[in-house]
Amino acid sequence: MPPTDPEAPPQPSAPDLEILGDQVTIHPGGYVEPPTQDDAPERNLVEHMARFRESPLDFLREVSLHVSGTGWRAYDEVIGQPIYYPGFSDNMKAAVMRTPMLQKRIEDLADRRVATEEKQGLLGGGSEKEEKKVLRKGEIVTSLHEVATKLTDDMICKFESKRFIRGAYYLCTQLLTRAYHQGIHVSSEEVLRLRLVAEAAAKKKHSIIFLPCHRSHVDYVSLQLICYRLGIALPTVVAGDNLKMPVLGAFLQNAGAMWIRRSFGNDALYTTLVQSYIDTLLQNGFNIECFIEGGRSRTGKLLSPKFGILSFLLDSVLSGRVGDAVICPVSTQYDKVVETESYISELLGQPKPQENLKDFLSASSVLSLKLGRVDVRFHEPWSLRTFIAQQRSRVSDNRPSSGLSDPGSAESRVRLLRTLGYKVLSNINAVSVVMPTALIGTVLLTLRGRGVGKSELIRRVDWLSARVRAKGGRVAHFAGAPTSVIIERGLEVLGPELVGTIDNLPETTYYAVDRFQLSFYRNMTIHLFISEALVCAAMYTKVKQGGGPANQCISFDELYEQVRFLSFIFRGEFIYPTAGLLPNLHRTLLGLESDDVITLTRPQPSNIRHGNQSGPSESSGISSIGLSIAERNTGRENFDFYNFLLWPFVESTWLGAVALMGLAPPLSTPTNDNTYLDLRQTSDTVQLFGKTLYHQGDLSYFEAVNKETLRNALQLFEEEGIILVRKSQNRKTPSAVRLAPEWTPRRNSDGGIVAEGRLWDFIEKIARSRKEGKNRRDGATVSARVLRLADLVGRELFARAAVMEEEGREKEEGRRKRGRRKSLGDGGAKL
Repeated sequence: MPPTDPEAPPQPSAPDLEILGDQVTIHPGGYVEPPTQDDAPERNLVEHMARFRESPLDFLREVSLHVSGTGWRAYDEVIGQPIYYPGFSDNMKAAVMRTPMLQKRIEDLADRRVATEEKQGLLGGGSEKEEKKVLRKGEIVTSLHEVATKLTDDMICKFESKRFIRGAYYLCTQLLTRAYHQGIHVSSEEVLRLRLVAEAAAKKKHSIIFLPCHRSHVDYVSLQLICYRLGIALPTVVAGDNLKMPVLGAFLQNAGAMWIRRSFGNDALYTTLVQSYIDTLLQNGFNIECFIEGGRSRTGKLLSPKFGILSFLLDSVLSGRVGDAVICPVSTQYDKVVETESYISELLGQPKPQENLKDFLSASSVLSLKLGRVDVRFHEPWSLRTFIAQQRSRVSDNRPSSGLSDPGSAESRVRLLRTLGYKVLSNINAVSVVMPTALIGTVLLTLRGRGVGKSELIRRVDWLSARVRAKGGRVAHFAGAPTSVIIERGLEVLGPELVGTIDNLPETTYYAVDRFQLSFYRNMTIHLFISEALVCAAMYTKVKQGGGPANQCISFDELYEQVRFLSFIFRGEFIYPTAGLLPNLHRTLLGLESDDVITLTRPQPSNIRHGNQSGPSESSGISSIGLSIAERNTGRENFDFYNFLLWPFVESTWLGAVALMGLAPPLSTPTNDNTYLDLRQTSDTVQLFGKTLYHQGDLSYFEAVNKETLRNALQLFEEEGIILVRKSQNRKTPSAVRLAPEWTPRRNSDGGIVAEGRLWDFIEKIARSRKEGKNRRDGATVSARVLRLADLVGRELFARAAVMEEEGREKEEGRRKRGRRKSLGDGGAKL
């Protein structure tokens, strides 16, 4: 795509809808649409409401309107199935308990229990045995019904009182607008389309399944407020029972929360009960909201999809128990996320605090902050049944040539579930709006200097905005205000804790104060440029060698191999375009050439091979790639920009891989000893190892030590067989890890780790794309220093494991002795 002129005026777009309580206000040009898309108006749907101290009469008037249910506040004629009436919970509970699936499960569990008791001889013998079995089964069935009824009552949402939901809407709007003073913005076109879809779904008794991204607890509050204000039936929100705290838990349950356990374990009754409740909701056309990522993203970018509840939803339609449902992916973006400070603490290794009302109330200080606005975008909804049919049709068409299994098999079901999850994530990315704070954070973290002047910051924000639009993204620009004004607003929201200002200079200069926290906002843009970042990181393997332009060129085949490797190791971090590696690479190279970042050398016609093509370069028609003259003249600012986006992730994966070198058993360990190390302790040690490397100058990015990225790296190593993980179903027995034998490096005669072997080659391949700076260079001295430290922390892990093993043996011996004494005592008593 040709480069977009940053100085060109933004594409005009129709107004926003702005919800600020009672008023729906029109604000022109809430975001800039990409040139290829139709203009879409925006609205703010939550107006700033009256405060008692400022205007007591208006405050009392608003309260009375909500309590009495005047106009739209009555929430009487909702689009969807009837909710909020006395007896709703009892009706729902009875419907769940009547489901054939649950009844069959209870019967099966009762039969199993009776069979077990029969084998144990607990039911006696003789002619009365069959009668006892029948009576015993009846007792078990009754008991299981009581348990299921109690579990159902604890789980289901309680849409009982309209007076409650009217007051809840008013209260939540008051709280939200105190924190996000610019309200909730939505696209007029999207919400009008959503209402039409909701009307059609209600007639067919189909549910709308809202699948939002998850960055904050405000996510579900904002969606509930939007549905209430637009007159759409509130969805039942799938929520973890960690939020089921006193007072607040009951409030959320009456506002739409259904509580589920964080882990189901092997509880067959509970699993069936959850499926039965979801079936009941979908069969009766009640809307559902489920976060596709599971938990909140602590890093700012989309997480990989979690397939738990999504699997239940898919199974309802796949099995035929539900005719169809409507999928609606939702993107929620913030100028500033309330919880980012706590996220950083968790990512740096501090344990996540248990949710409680005291902490919730103590966080009330955020309610007086000015955190900007919330942007909620709805992707065009689509039929889940149609999606399933399309995927099965593709499998049927490809099966003869690809050897794919039957569409009804478990393997195909898993593939279908994964395709569904990543399609939703792709839809969310497609409608996400890049906020000013994300633009500022991205620019500040992708510059080489300590700080940036105001004019340069404006220039780079303009450039980045143009690149976002050129990539098909959306940029919030606040009704066409000048870039300087947008930046000032963004800096005000971020605050001096994140971005510092130096005023006593010829030009106002800004610098990143908290780079770790700013990375949360930078990661909101990375999905748009991941292809360019991978290409530039691969090219960097040559560029960092220095020399003239010819020395820094890279052949297409070399580039292809490094891009393929980087794509492979980051497959759990990012969502790639679906066209395939080679087509995506070719398109990305052409785009970078069009932007005058790189030059492509194409082979002369006489050098082109005919017949069978032997490699990627022949397929692409490109022989080599280098930096353009214009890019060199600008100091590689655009090339470096793309690298800066990916370098922290390269660092984190390199850190995780180097730490594995320390898991090589010391020479003192018996050669046949397969010692497993506590997985949690190992993860904590890897993070401590990373912090040490950062402070000693061998790690460029402190954010590389964040637990989320390191966890993804360990997941990659497990999937590739580099480490072996022994998982435990018992919470008291921790999961354990060890290096796979074929990946374990050898030690020299002095016991030191030798920098060679399969694992070291893997590390070196990652290191080729690492950033080098004036304070750090890769080399033999660095390798020796890093390996010595990895060995040190690894030996501590093995020493700790030996102590725990010895303690375990002593406990086991103590149990045996107590058992022998008890046996002798029992024998003496019998004598």
